Amino acid sequence: MARKKVLHITYDMRIGGTEMVIKNIIEGSDAAKYEMSIFCIEQPIGPWGKELEENGTEIFSKHRKDGFDLSLITEIRACIRNQNIDIIHCHQYTPWVYGVLAAIGLKTKVIFTEHGRFYPDSSSWKRKIVNPILSFFTDHITAISKATKQALVDYEFLSADKITVIYNGIKALPKVDEIEKYNLKQQLLIEDDDIVLGTVARLDPIKNHEMMLNAFSDVVTKHPNTKLVIVGDGELLTTLKEQCQQLDIADKVIFTGYITKPGNYIEIFDVFLLSSLSEGASMTLLEAMSLAKPCVVTDAGGNSEIIKNGCNGLVTENNNLNAFSHALLQIINETDKTEAMGRAGQERFITYFLETHMNQQYTRFYR
Repeated sequence: MARKKVLHITYDMRIGGTEMVIKNIIEGSDAAKYEMSIFCIEQPIGPWGKELEENGTEIFSKHRKDGFDLSLITEIRACIRNQNIDIIHCHQYTPWVYGVLAAIGLKTKVIFTEHGRFYPDSSSWKRKIVNPILSFFTDHITAISKATKQALVDYEFLSADKITVIYNGIKALPKVDEIEKYNLKQQLLIEDDDIVLGTVARLDPIKNHEMMLNAFSDVVTKHPNTKLVIVGDGELLTTLKEQCQQLDIADKVIFTGYITKPGNYIEIFDVFLLSSLSEGASMTLLEAMSLAKPCVVTDAGGNSEIIKNGCNGLVTENNNLNAFSHALLQIINETDKTEAMGRAGQERFITYFLETHMNQQYTRFYR
């Protein structure tokens, strides 16, 4: 039986959540049944694109022009025809628009996956007209959380009956031995008796590090031996460092910059934090759960679907400084419950969020 040809259409293959999903689907697919390739509508294709290309995945790309690029539709359509593609899997809204228009009239099936939403969310009269038409030419629509699905209904005017929730899935991070953890703590000037809070996220306004730092300053007044490790880089680095100076916590906050594989850093955290204003289904949150880390998160997007409040972490009202600060103090003060939350999170990760679970569900649609 001939292999089915699946073309993933996306912005690019930089390092990020959407890109990790695509990478995991490709690497976890049955090569005897599926031949997978990628079409990037932006250039450069990014480091994961280069890695996949080196490992044999064919990648096509075109630099999208400003405005609505009609030539991009022609380019994708030619690729679908020349490669005899059976299924296009469009990741995020704009690739979906171009993918559907390119596939109209062809035998190719269309899948659209929404990976997250902007904050605050919004809509337009154009989408109210266009999206139901695009949906008509789409065979399956998936969303990475219930919250994301509801946003598609509320803001994109898509039918809830046509949308299936498929949570993101990843490989569990490998455990780090005690010597490596000790050496990393020494490198970061973290003492043995320090309580380590940490996060892994780009330094972007949507991640709301500002609130996290304000909440952390409250914690430090009651627990001076607490450190906050912020893994990531971005436009707010200077602003956040200045905020630390103003709050007089600069000696308690460690900015590591961008780390390609942050697993070692997550391992030294006692508690993982996510203060985002908007989320789909955070990959770093799943990574922390795979390492049995209790989590404190805001009720943004899919966070409260991944973290069950009081079970494997604490969920606070979105952008509520007092609630976030209170949750940090609660999880620090109740050590016995904190350890139990970490174990519960790891069990929940294994049950729902392994990459094999995700791949099986997407494969069902490909079939």
